[in-house]
Amino acid sequence: MNRFDFTPYRRSTVGFDRLFDLLENQVRQNSGDNYPPFNIERRGDDAYRITLAVAGFKPEDLDITAQQNLLVVKGQKQEETNKGDFLHVGIANRGFERRFELADFVRVATADLADGLLAIDLVREIPEAMKPKKILVGGPQPLEVVKNEDGQADAA
Repeated sequence: MNRFDFTPYRRSTVGFDRLFDLLENQVRQNSGDNYPPFNIERRGDDAYRITLAVAGFKPEDLDITAQQNLLVVKGQKQEETNKGDFLHVGIANRGFERRFELADFVRVATADLADGLLAIDLVREIPEAMKPKKILVGGPQPLEVVKNEDGQADAA
């Protein structure tokens, strides 16, 4: 098992305890269980997609829960009453629970199941109060959001 020692960084930083705890917990939790396989894709500056391979699961077998900074995807197959005698079982039918730590201001936009792939789209929406503001010197003018070349607000 890989063990990262963040002690030198903990001594010289303040307020990063949550980050170091997340990194250490990820190593402990993900040691060995690779089911179901998944991809994490960046689709833009503030857009992401998590794709899980959940062959054989129906939408009613899946439960997606988004909490503050945590996305939990659970799969539990419904009991089938009409089972045959299998000579070989190579398709995994076991239940699973996959957890994803989300950054601040990241929320789930959509979730779709097609062709055995569960695609969960995520977007980062920074509140207006958290965006950088241009401060004018020497006057009581109102603050305005800093714009980039595209005319869109810059993300911090």
